[in-house]
Amino acid sequence: MVAYNAASTLAATLERIPGDLLARVSEIIISDDASHDDTYDHAREWGAGVSVTKTTVVRHTKNLGYGGNQKAAYRLAIDHGLDVVVLLHGDGQYAPECLPEMLAPFEGPDAPAAVFGSRMMVPGAAKAGGMPLYKRLGNRILTTFENRLLATDLTEFHSGYRAYSTKVLQAIPFEANSDGFDFDTQIIAQILHAGGRILEIPIPTYYGDEICYVNGMRYAWDVVRDVVEFKLATKGFGTPEWVKYDDEYQFHEGDGSSHAVMLRMLEGRPPARVLDIGCSGGLFAERSRAAGHHVTGVDVVEIPSVRERTDRFVLADLEEGLPSEVGEGFDIFVAGDVIEHVSRPADALRHIRRVLRPGGEVLLSVPNFGHWYPRARVLAGRFGYDRRGILDDTHLRFFTRHTLRRTVRAAGFDILEETATGLPLGAVAETEELPALRAVRRIDDALVRLRPTLFGYQHVLRLTPHAAEAVQADELTSPRERLVEEIPA
Repeated sequence: MVAYNAASTLAATLERIPGDLLARVSEIIISDDASHDDTYDHAREWGAGVSVTKTTVVRHTKNLGYGGNQKAAYRLAIDHGLDVVVLLHGDGQYAPECLPEMLAPFEGPDAPAAVFGSRMMVPGAAKAGGMPLYKRLGNRILTTFENRLLATDLTEFHSGYRAYSTKVLQAIPFEANSDGFDFDTQIIAQILHAGGRILEIPIPTYYGDEICYVNGMRYAWDVVRDVVEFKLATKGFGTPEWVKYDDEYQFHEGDGSSHAVMLRMLEGRPPARVLDIGCSGGLFAERSRAAGHHVTGVDVVEIPSVRERTDRFVLADLEEGLPSEVGEGFDIFVAGDVIEHVSRPADALRHIRRVLRPGGEVLLSVPNFGHWYPRARVLAGRFGYDRRGILDDTHLRFFTRHTLRRTVRAAGFDILEETATGLPLGAVAETEELPALRAVRRIDDALVRLRPTLFGYQHVLRLTPHAAEAVQADELTSPRERLVEEIPA
């Protein structure tokens, strides 16, 4: 039970918990959020009179906020080894009589991640229970918006009557959530992102003379911001701590990404020995192998299933150079979105030359810092990092087309082919089959062709060691040069 200035309602609300259920509850945690009244004393008095259930009363000396109070209570429930935790408000707005229905789904074989009590499931129930018209309309509008962006069909996102599996709570970063009322929206997004199922049951609506501490307009703004922020973060934009991020690169075949472009560069070639540096989960390697190539994958971390997707995997850090166990004499070296992650890109490229066979090639891609997106961020004074893309928070170096060309030439490579990719719409949108997205793709492709330095999202190069160096190597091994070297000075 979360409580704030609930001295007049707390005990009466607790008394409404069905007696047969009370005997089955492992613990009641009453979390008083630094109330100014006697909430804490009333909680202790009630707990002292209950013998069938352990009661823990916590009083925060500093107000943590609605979300902060929940975080503290859920952490305590996890630490105490509980299986399910139910959120009940101390003002009696949500009926304790419904607790058996809230808990029943967790006892079945297909237990959900969470159970929500919805005041909107039964038509007309919210109005009959005294919910004001502006709150009903606001609830409907926000819920419709959230369902659309999160691809859900919940009848209400804004009920405060909830039960969570502590196993699910441990799997999501709920303690990074807001301390405000929008905590409830963020935790829904986290559960859905973790693949959890949310079940709703109808509950009665009751509006009495309790004090509402919610600023409606501020709350609506926070909810909209959170949902948009979550949606963008799952696509790689922004770095909110409350959104869990999958580190494995997701290959979007045919979406114009740099990896798709490099894969096309491999098509039609005879079987070759390929070294894929920064191979992540091996998705690019898997497709390269399907084209007949033998692929050795290298990365600084080993993602599960990478060994099944590559012919051979070596754990190594390009920052420290390639170890001898990688081998040499490779026909093709793939460095897809790699050199921007190392502190000395030119040195890394020189290491790459040593493992190539004579005449071998490098397929290289880097994000374009000259793209309009980072330019606009800098111009607006809003420079910051994202989870992936041009402003990936793991990037150590940034490249424009000019600095990329200068770097590869300084490292001893000639450019055989150069292209730029467009916006990664396949990563941002669920599908590119929508007419509007197809139109955006056509416009973006035209702009990339017109001015790749401004509209190119990534630069993709096909490289080979300097031709001049190859000629010099041939000359040094000619019979005449060998004869000159054998004559004493």
